[in-house]
Amino acid sequence: MAWFANHYECYRCSEHWIDEWSCMCDDECPNCGARHATPVESEDLTFQVVADTGAFVVLKSPGDAEYRPDYEEIGRFASEELAKQFVAQFERL
Repeated sequence: MAWFANHYECYRCSEHWIDEWSCMCDDECPNCGARHATPVESEDLTFQVVADTGAFVVLKSPGDAEYRPDYEEIGRFASEELAKQFVAQFERL
């Protein structure tokens, strides 16, 4: 399962907010309570590349993540470029 940062804009009060979910789902406005607001944009956060003591670690949200990403380390690389190339291979599958 993927992990997303969904960007919303309320159709009733124009409030903007970002909420992370395991899917690109509708949400409730935190300002006025309007329901079923659809994301206007979603960022795929399934993979993350983070620096860690001289290495770049690739983290992946597992398929059974539902309420939080539960990232797991799937690779460790000498450079950020190598880590991003590794992620790109996964995303092509």
